[in-house]
Amino acid sequence: MKPAIRFVSTITRSAPPNDTLPLPQLRKLGLIYSSYRFAVSLFSMLMVYITARADSGASLPSFLQQTTLSFYVLLSMILLGLFYVVNKHMRQQLAFGLALDVIILSLLLYTAGAPDLQLTMLYMVVVAASFMLLHSSQALIITLLAIIFVIYQQFFYAIANSMSLTNLGDALLISASFLAVGGLSWSISQRLVQLEKVAARHAKEVERLNVINQEVITQMVNGVIVIDQAHIVLANLAAYQLLSIPHRPSLTLPTTSESRTPIDRRRLDSASAAQLADFEEQLDEQHPQLLQACLTVAAGQSRTFTYDLPAVANVSVFGKLRVQIIPLKDGSKLVMLEDLRREQANAQQLKLASLGQLTASIAHEIRNPLATISQASQLLMEDVVEICHPPANNMTSPAPDYSDEHIAANHELYKMIFSQTKRVNRIIEDILKLSRQQQANQQPIVLAEWMPAFLENHFQGHDVFLRVKTQPTISFDTHQLEQVLINLINNGLRHSSYAHPHAFVEIEIYCADNDVIIDILDGGTGVREHDLPHLFNPFFTTDQAGTGLGLYLSQAFCEANQARLLYVPEHTKTCFRLIAPAINTCSHV
Repeated sequence: MKPAIRFVSTITRSAPPNDTLPLPQLRKLGLIYSSYRFAVSLFSMLMVYITARADSGASLPSFLQQTTLSFYVLLSMILLGLFYVVNKHMRQQLAFGLALDVIILSLLLYTAGAPDLQLTMLYMVVVAASFMLLHSSQALIITLLAIIFVIYQQFFYAIANSMSLTNLGDALLISASFLAVGGLSWSISQRLVQLEKVAARHAKEVERLNVINQEVITQMVNGVIVIDQAHIVLANLAAYQLLSIPHRPSLTLPTTSESRTPIDRRRLDSASAAQLADFEEQLDEQHPQLLQACLTVAAGQSRTFTYDLPAVANVSVFGKLRVQIIPLKDGSKLVMLEDLRREQANAQQLKLASLGQLTASIAHEIRNPLATISQASQLLMEDVVEICHPPANNMTSPAPDYSDEHIAANHELYKMIFSQTKRVNRIIEDILKLSRQQQANQQPIVLAEWMPAFLENHFQGHDVFLRVKTQPTISFDTHQLEQVLINLINNGLRHSSYAHPHAFVEIEIYCADNDVIIDILDGGTGVREHDLPHLFNPFFTTDQAGTGLGLYLSQAFCEANQARLLYVPEHTKTCFRLIAPAINTCSHV
């Protein structure tokens, strides 16, 4: 058996159709009508006294007429004040005021002593206002009340004086006019209600689309700036990030329509204007060339160019932006900022994929003879050990004709061959891992402790000077970081020896924002400007003895560890910069 509570719940939730205007429009019209009521009541009282004073033979207004007009003025003032102060129960206030208008007009018509066309015409305004401001049932009651009072007054006047068909016809005609005005007003009010509903739906749809557009613009990877009359009127979060301008969160409106007050709108507009003004000021300070280039584009003209981000104290700002200026129909300009690093990363991935098969096959071919060399070096080391320490039962073997120094030197050479084959094997494994797009085996590395041990193992006897200004920790594959630093330091030593008789390399480790910076500096001549676009391309080299894979693999290893490797042409020395995210707060040494 189905429970009956569902049916009851459905009935209780159903509400009668709303045939009145929304509350904001109802409040505006109610204020207008309340002001009209107060003006009519005050004007009626003044006209009665002015007419009595102007006509010396006329009598003063009766006590009932004076009381009625005074009461009408007082209540009109109270109702007008309530509309300004009280926002609740507006329909009840309107219904009470309109019923009061009918009663007061009937009393004034009664105290006049004869049918008054001017007072009768005021009924028309009351009837029309009731059908526009109240529900149709309430408006019909007020209209019937006005008809009853008018017909009763006409009959009362006819009985008190003389019955006249003309007066009766006038009363019926006025009553019919009330109904006609009420019907016409009701029709107009329904049209207004429908228009308001359509406008409200359109406003909600426009607001919803605006919220969606704002969210889409905010989440865009490309920067978006809109310039109107030489002022910035819109800038999304990506524009702040690409230009390294601090973003200050602005106010947001509540989600419910009841809480979206004009004060919230004004606060939002003020906060947004202040935020955009701050963005424009910082853009003019940090990127004056970009702003000037956007402002100098003629109206209706489009332009596309590449903008080099300047080197500033914030070292995370680097690279190039593709700037596209698009004219809009309203005369403003849409500026699109696209980070070319994404294109370079995609191109790097394509190059890596195309070279993957080649590097894998070459690595496999190298590993075969490498394994033979490693095995041979192990066998030679075992022979040296047997020569130096022959077995106790081998008493018949003749003593070897080698000095101890010669045997020890050979043993060291065999150890070097074996260790270097292990290192080459590790490099091949890294290349294979990179070609297979495998993730790096990242682990926390405390650079202040790891870097001195690394230099001691690989660059003992070379002038490599380390300056650690902080105690940063990064997440990096240890073997891949070794290969990156070995490539960069060896390049620095080699190119420094070309320019100076005494080759040296400096390593500086410090923090900027939440990034750890490792600068590899040398005294070489640096990279020529026309070689910069090809610096990290595979097989590109300016050294006849180089293979052109060192920097390419170093950058690939950095990208596999969510780090960045770049050349800093603005530095006074030849500077290769490795930027890796810090996994803890940097502290000074």
